[in-house]
Amino acid sequence: MKNLGIIFRRELSSYFATPLAYIFVVIFLIINGIFTFDLGGFYLRGQADLLPFFSFHPWLYLFMVPAIAMTLWADERKTGTIELLLTLPVKLSEAVFGKFLAAWVLTGIALILTFPIWITVNYLGDPDNGVIIAAYLGSWLMAGGFLAIGSCMSACTKNSVIAFILTVSICFLFVIMGSPILLNSFPEWIPQLIIDAFSALGFLSHFDSISKGVLDVRDILYFILFIMSWLLSSAIVIEMKKAN
Repeated sequence: MKNLGIIFRRELSSYFATPLAYIFVVIFLIINGIFTFDLGGFYLRGQADLLPFFSFHPWLYLFMVPAIAMTLWADERKTGTIELLLTLPVKLSEAVFGKFLAAWVLTGIALILTFPIWITVNYLGDPDNGVIIAAYLGSWLMAGGFLAIGSCMSACTKNSVIAFILTVSICFLFVIMGSPILLNSFPEWIPQLIIDAFSALGFLSHFDSISKGVLDVRDILYFILFIMSWLLSSAIVIEMKKAN
């Protein structure tokens, strides 16, 4: 666990040692503001809540998070530093989780910095802050799911652009799996049980439940197992690449 902390601090500090973290945070905050107050019709709705804010997060993460995740392993493989990292007395699981955790904390910092929107809502009305806190948690868990996919895709290639495209593509599939538009397009002869099972594999059904303030253990467990599964896949891919 000591090595995990070392890798986590190394990776997190490396983000802020370059403009990457600052650019990510600034763009994230600007786009969130545009989506919430302009496209989301915040003032036109006449309701003091953050529904417009969180409803855009799956689609915002679809492009923002892969931009962070694409460099997790691709750059290490491209420069050859992955061999040096894996020869150190560091477990592969520590390296995978440490890198992931640093990127996940970065997205968490970006989320926390949206607090002025939360303050604005409380100034204008009397929202259910318990629901808002739950939605923030759900949003962060969903970002972790995107990052875990990105970690695996980044481990598959030396090209960070390819890693980005692969991550966006796979994440898009998991987003639309729970999309009402897709679910309503199923033929009537398909049993509802199959449709529900298909929806349960996607992000939206679980995120929507948490964002409404319903902290169901099954939704939280879904994201945790999802993240761990993709991180395990990342470790397997890196081990296979090392063997070659």
